[in-house]
Amino acid sequence: MNAATLTGIRSQFTSRTRRFLLAEWWRSIDQLTLMLLLCLLCAGLVLSMAASPAAAHRLGYGSPFYFLTRHMVFAMMGFAGAVFVSLFQPRGARRIGVLALVGAMAVMALLPVIGYEVKGAVRWIRIGPIGLQPSEFAKPAFIVFAAWMFSAAKRDPQLPAVPVVLAVYAGLIAMLITQPDFGQSFLITLCFAAVFFFAGMSVRWLMVMLGISGVGALAAYTMLPHVRARIATFLSPDKSDSYQTDKALEAIASGGFFGRGPGEGKVKYDLPDGHTDFIFSVGVEEFGFLISALLVLMIAAFVVRAFSNALRLNDPFCQLATAGLATMIGMQAIINLFVNLNMAPSKGMTLPFISSGGSSLLALCFSAGLILAFTRRRPGAYRAN
Repeated sequence: MNAATLTGIRSQFTSRTRRFLLAEWWRSIDQLTLMLLLCLLCAGLVLSMAASPAAAHRLGYGSPFYFLTRHMVFAMMGFAGAVFVSLFQPRGARRIGVLALVGAMAVMALLPVIGYEVKGAVRWIRIGPIGLQPSEFAKPAFIVFAAWMFSAAKRDPQLPAVPVVLAVYAGLIAMLITQPDFGQSFLITLCFAAVFFFAGMSVRWLMVMLGISGVGALAAYTMLPHVRARIATFLSPDKSDSYQTDKALEAIASGGFFGRGPGEGKVKYDLPDGHTDFIFSVGVEEFGFLISALLVLMIAAFVVRAFSNALRLNDPFCQLATAGLATMIGMQAIINLFVNLNMAPSKGMTLPFISSGGSSLLALCFSAGLILAFTRRRPGAYRAN
């Protein structure tokens, strides 16, 4: 048998193996979750197309669709990354999550040296033309780590899971505060408390953690002027600079039930973060409350589907990790919507899968990929109905 024949047989065998693996992946993946993810990313592109011209004009970019093009690149990268992560078995996905936490925290520790400042905060690093925020990746990675430790403690009560996780949490929060980034600190604390609760850990430990968080929040309000300013703006908008929130509410009111029509928005040209934190307001102005409500329902459906799968899983780690990641996505969406509706102080939190923003979109797709990996149908993975 000559070399050409061997090469042909090897190529055919490899091709069949790949087809088998893809078919197995498609059979075992939760297809509804995957389709919801794809629909949300497409919805984000539509809203980015609406918000991009105003943002590009305001920031002086030559192309009116600069932010749409950028968002499209990150959306494709994010979806490809989510599919890649979903190919792993739970153990492999867990390792990726833990390694991501180690890497994100290492980079965060080096931010004073290698990071660059945006709007008074040093949260980003530059990799070529791309700026990345490592704390975005630390959120889902920390949830996976906490779920792993708590599930391991169920098997081995001697494992000091709670002190270890609390120590990592404290280190992560300390680095976030020094940036400063209290929005991410608040969200990580909520998610950590949720995973703690889902794991059935000691209420005493939970109360200790919440007490420390409360003291930290009070200290931040007392010692940091910009934290006080944001809360003062929310509590007394008539006495503070609430320009962005006022414009967001004006855009929502202008859109009404059916919207002004695609490309017909006017208020978005005066909304500084209309393509990121306040993209929901831009969406309501152009597409109306009805379409925007459907968008919120899609995000809710993604979160509810993840919780539904988590409740039926047999593996405690997969249960905790999936529920924790779903909590993170749901809480981030709620915080963003509350800020848009002036029901909470501005926190710089994006709308999951919708807002423009490379790091946030990539990290959320990473989270979705982890959920897909942990909820794949495998022998014994789910309880019998």
